[in-house]
Amino acid sequence: MLVVGSNLINFPVLSLHVGGEIAFTDSPVIDPEDLSVIAYELDGAATKDPENGNILMIRDVREFSEDGLIIDSADRLVNREDVVHLDETMDLGFKLIGLKVVTKDGKKLGKVIDYTIDSGTFSIYQLIVQRPFFEAFVDPELTINRSQITEIDDEKITVKHSKQQIKLPKKNSGKDFVPNYVNPFRNPNYSGEKKSRSSSKTSE
Repeated sequence: MLVVGSNLINFPVLSLHVGGEIAFTDSPVIDPEDLSVIAYELDGAATKDPENGNILMIRDVREFSEDGLIIDSADRLVNREDVVHLDETMDLGFKLIGLKVVTKDGKKLGKVIDYTIDSGTFSIYQLIVQRPFFEAFVDPELTINRSQITEIDDEKITVKHSKQQIKLPKKNSGKDFVPNYVNPFRNPNYSGEKKSRSSSKTSE
């Protein structure tokens, strides 16, 4: 299923070992080579323990659900220097939000304000693009499928000419996921509301 990327910020990380929340996501680590989220930097109780890292690799997520990202235990959290590819990717400092989006012939389409993620692979499936001021009166936002992307650099994303009107995915209900183990966090009365939390990170 598709999930809006911003909905996975400030999102709980749940441990099967302790049976509850141990941290929450702070920011994604996006690999520009294949446009996928490979990890999340975390904040919260587990990251304050010097024996734990502060990064969750997507490969260590047992299940994505409406309640959070479920992992075995805090032992799965790492530091950036523990994983070579992670460290190299973070050194790039790639930030998807705010990048300009242009066509191959140089026409500016807008800037990335969000994206959707395939919750099964954590590949970025669509870019949500805010249109320039004058175009926004007619067409305020666009979605651009990853198949339309031809090039990515530090300043812009270049795409083919085709585009489509934005259609945001519905909030994840978690009902179409069939885990291979019993999920103790599954809540049949889940309302679909995003959990709110005050992050300890100082706004820049």
